[in-house]
Amino acid sequence: MADSYDVVVIGGGPGGYVCAIRASQLGKKTLCVEKAELGGICLNWGCIPTKALIRTAELVDEIKHSEKHGIKVEGLSIDFSKVIGRSRDVSGKLNRGIHGLFKKYKVDHLQGQATLSSPSTVDVVTKDGVKKITAKNIVIATGARPKFLPDLKPDGKVVITSREAMVLPKMPKHLLVVGAGAIGIEFAYFYATMGAQVTVVEYADSILPSNDREIAGLLAKSLTKRGIEIFTASKLDKVAVSATGVKAKIVGAKDGKEVKAIEADVCLSAVGMTGNIEELGLEKAGVKTDRGFIVVDGYLKTNVKGIFAIGDVSGPPLLAHKASFEGHGVADQLSGHHFDPINKDQIPGCTYCHPQLASVGLTEEQVKAKNIEYTVGKFPFVASGMAIAAGEEEGLVKILFGKKHGELLGAHVLAGRAADLIAELGLAMKLECTYEEILATIHAHPTFSESVQEASGQAFGKAVHI
Repeated sequence: MADSYDVVVIGGGPGGYVCAIRASQLGKKTLCVEKAELGGICLNWGCIPTKALIRTAELVDEIKHSEKHGIKVEGLSIDFSKVIGRSRDVSGKLNRGIHGLFKKYKVDHLQGQATLSSPSTVDVVTKDGVKKITAKNIVIATGARPKFLPDLKPDGKVVITSREAMVLPKMPKHLLVVGAGAIGIEFAYFYATMGAQVTVVEYADSILPSNDREIAGLLAKSLTKRGIEIFTASKLDKVAVSATGVKAKIVGAKDGKEVKAIEADVCLSAVGMTGNIEELGLEKAGVKTDRGFIVVDGYLKTNVKGIFAIGDVSGPPLLAHKASFEGHGVADQLSGHHFDPINKDQIPGCTYCHPQLASVGLTEEQVKAKNIEYTVGKFPFVASGMAIAAGEEEGLVKILFGKKHGELLGAHVLAGRAADLIAELGLAMKLECTYEEILATIHAHPTFSESVQEASGQAFGKAVHI
């Protein structure tokens, strides 16, 4: 391992490892420093293992409702430890894959805590001591971690974060979820489907508060039908945490009036995230931060020349695909390639319960706030031949277009595979398509994606199936 590099990437998550590989592919001598596992939270404790858990929950759900397909299953049982074990195996396999990619593309890897001792020097504390590295360019990709409320400090057993929620030794009888963002909703769905009683408390007046309210409301109704109790515009009061569980009052967020008393054996705190900016020596290097995140411009540059920040540590939206895109972008810039600043309106967001909720662009509330004249196209899956055949009639496609020119302003999908369907609409937005281009694109029949075409036509009175 050398003492000097063209690029030193601090953090080996979906932003960091992608940046390191791409920089090395482009001829830069590159080192990636990661204090824990390669793949970061996303691969090891977030995106990937949670999807493995959710896929298991979907299978359980399908088995429970298989009789409508003429398949009768008796004696369904769940080995919870094997469910958790499979999730960990999936993460382990992908983690080993990154090590293989580093070897293939000649990326050096050092495990340890990295600290900036100057704008061009990184000290790495390893098990063998401190190694001093000089770098022409430094990319900070240290990710983020959960926030917590003062009276709900995680202990890893009774009050947990998403990390512990993936490896609980046994199923909770009653899970209290505080926070109805994507993390809270995904775990609420998983544990409810697996048999736990689940209660969700959200301070905002809607679950998934950054999403389109109509679509989020439909998802809330779906989750309620599954037996999940949801309290929006609410908060916890008089919280008491013991070795056996949590007791609290659910009260109105604004008026403080008691809604319900609650007792749960496990409480998941999912109230937000903050950037991992500590122990990096940012002050010594002169790097500016704001409210827990590193300040960057549209090109991911910090205020210090030669230092970049990507992914969650550089601020919202905190999404793995945003981090990877930014990793590519910084590597390209360092090699003299063109990079367009990211349009955050074009970053898709997905929540992986069932049905999934996926969106890109503006919500209807945002369009109204901007005083844009618009029209809405909707197509429910209950009118889709493919959805009916698959038994996936729940949900719809909702698309917002500018009224005058027909430009795509935003799209919101509630469906079994909404996260896959949103890609077409993201591409359409990137290419500045109007509804006419979507209508002129022949969609295969029967498919779920036809609903995108149908919703586009419905917005301008050209739909024939609704």
